[in-house]
Amino acid sequence: MARSTFSFRSISSRKSQLGQGMSEYLIIVALIAIAAIGVVGGMGGVVQSQVAGMANELAGTNATAQQAAATTFATGAATDAAAANNNLSNYTTAGANVAQ
Repeated sequence: MARSTFSFRSISSRKSQLGQGMSEYLIIVALIAIAAIGVVGGMGGVVQSQVAGMANELAGTNATAQQAAATTFATGAATDAAAANNNLSNYTTAGANVAQ
C-alpha cells in the first residue's frame, strides 16, 4: 500500500506563514503612513497647503486659495532663510534664535 505524504502540519505551517506575511505588510504600511503624516506636519504650511490644493482639485473644486497660501508660505520661508544667514560660525546663536 502506498503511503501518503499529506500531513496536517504542513497545512497549519503554511497558514501561519501567510498570516506572518500579512502582519509584516500591515506594519510596513503603518510605518509609511506615520512617516508621511510626520513629513506633512513637520514641513509646515507650504506642504500642507499643496496637499490641500491637490485634494481639492481631485475632488473637482477650485484650489486657488490653497495655491495662494502655499505661495505665501514659500515666499515667507525663503525670506526667513535669506535673513537667517546661519552657518557654522554662528551655530549656537542661530539655534537660540530658532527656538524663540
